[in-house]
Amino acid sequence: QVQLVESGGGSVETGGSLRLSCAASGYSFSIGCMGWFRQTPGQEREGVAALRDLRGVISTHYADSEKGRFTISRDITKNTLSLQMNDLIPGDTARYYCAARRPYCATPLSVWEYNYWGQGVQVTVSS
Repeated sequence: QVQLVESGGGSVETGGSLRLSCAASGYSFSIGCMGWFRQTPGQEREGVAALRDLRGVISTHYADSEKGRFTISRDITKNTLSLQMNDLIPGDTARYYCAARRPYCATPLSVWEYNYWGQGVQVTVSS
């Protein structure tokens, strides 16, 4: 049984930083697609950052508003996926979800690509 568990959420002020982590059981982040998504009440879930590993060919993908502020990474030995978020703004306030899919995804930031999801963690940025 695949389980993804996020941690690291919380409340920060504008300009602050947070680091989200996603620990997987029953699943390996060593290959495939993995990403971070977020959702606010009444809005659709959207892709924030994703990493795709196609047999060693690795690419990272970011939503335009997150480029330069967010960094996605993974630790294969610990089997974790992380999202470093810097220069946070109130517009980043949302529930953040970790997601994964094997063996391939065509559009790594698309919600519909993913079949494994965590429960999410809340990130709140105050002005």
